Amino acid sequence: RKLIDKMAQRLTYRRRHSYATKSNRVKKVRTPGGKLVFHYVAKKSNAPVDPKTKQILNGVPVLRPAKGSKSQTNKKDRTVHRPYGGVLSGANVKERIVRAFLIEEQKIVKKVLKLQSKKTSKK
Repeated sequence: RKLIDKMAQRLTYRRRHSYATKSNRVKKVRTPGGKLVFHYVAKKSNAPVDPKTKQILNGVPVLRPAKGSKSQTNKKDRTVHRPYGGVLSGANVKERIVRAFLIEEQKIVKKVLKLQSKKTSKK
């Protein structure tokens, strides 16, 4: 009689999906009543990364696609307060701004040089 009580308890999946796939991962948990049951383990999600540097974006939560949807979270929780916030890293945005500024400066310098060359050619 004691031997039967000590035998391992059989466990079955709690949902209809009966194969041990990535989407059907479980862990064994003992309930307060002393029963062993399966608890389903959620898949790990990938952190959002900067497309250029492949660096993880700070301030943006690591969520599964359904949990990060517009109906589940606020916009302020999904992004960072900056242009391209939540898409590009701060360093990448800074680099873009500096590059755009330098290109504009270069255009102005070219224009000034062109005007100066016209003045010298007239004289």
